[in-house]
Amino acid sequence: MKTTLSASLIAAAVLAATPAVAAGLTFAVVAPKDGPLAILGQQVRDGARFAAEANGDTVVEITEACDETDGDGIAKAILAADATAAVGFLCTEGLSASLPALAEANVPAVTLSVRSGILMEDALKKGWPLFRLAPGPKAEAEKAVEIITRDWKSEPFALIDDGTIHARELVETVRLKLEEVGMKATFVDTYRPAQEQQITLVRRLAKTGVTRVFIGGDRTDAAVIVRDAKAEKAGFTLLGGEALTGADPLVPMTEGVQAIALPDYRTLPEGQPVAAAMKEKGIVAEGYVLPAHAAVTALAAAAAQGSDLAQALAGGSFATAIGPLAFGADRELKQNPYRLLVWRAGAFVPADMEGD
Repeated sequence: MKTTLSASLIAAAVLAATPAVAAGLTFAVVAPKDGPLAILGQQVRDGARFAAEANGDTVVEITEACDETDGDGIAKAILAADATAAVGFLCTEGLSASLPALAEANVPAVTLSVRSGILMEDALKKGWPLFRLAPGPKAEAEKAVEIITRDWKSEPFALIDDGTIHARELVETVRLKLEEVGMKATFVDTYRPAQEQQITLVRRLAKTGVTRVFIGGDRTDAAVIVRDAKAEKAGFTLLGGEALTGADPLVPMTEGVQAIALPDYRTLPEGQPVAAAMKEKGIVAEGYVLPAHAAVTALAAAAAQGSDLAQALAGGSFATAIGPLAFGADRELKQNPYRLLVWRAGAFVPADMEGD
């Protein structure tokens, strides 16, 4: 895999502590320690701590229960620690309860997971210092439209979904946005999910002559559809959303299936050296590890500017282990974090890195 000179320089800057980054900061890391989300919480703590220690900063761990017990206790713990900022927040309950007090103390909160559009709308209206490192609620559909309008202009295509709320909303949003730019699907349908075979659907798709299919559905259904399409010699390419990256050991995915999802950051040029350094310390840079590292890296660099931290974070662009990080006026990521991935040799890899 190739690494360009510019990417190497960025990665080196991320990995090394520099005089431009303020030292002696305290970051509150809010994440679950017990229950089914404990492993994700550990990823957050590992990534945040690795970045903080590189700059001589301190991490204070605060437990997130991810239920109704997450009241104002999280905010009190953050303020008691005299934290510069808070990172993590894998669940909505603790984040929403904490934001009013954090706003009063001017302590920014960076969520790595919460995607609620309503919460961000409230934060903007009320002046809460919330920043979202997770994809926003519209990001998946926006990236799908970007890819389809770029790559499918001359191709007959179909839009299908499995009838679930998220899938139907995703496909409908994509359909409407495509029709606004004059791209109308040849075939639109809702299929019956969780079937052992989808030959009837595949034959209907083949009969329409479509060469591209966008699916709102999960990995298993996509794998079954593409498997049956291959058996029927139906020549279409399948593109799906983030749901295609879920695990399924029973139905193999077919080479060439495409997905709009978050990349494995440790495989990217910016993430590789950080992941390698973490490996030496026994840390596997998976899941939330590198996003947490990126959040602390960006906050430390913003704090070094010597101005209001929330303003500095909102107005800057920072080199991180997940690539350049910048927020828009809406406190969402300026650059859509979703990428076009393609299934190659047992994994989804960025389409623009094929052959590297």
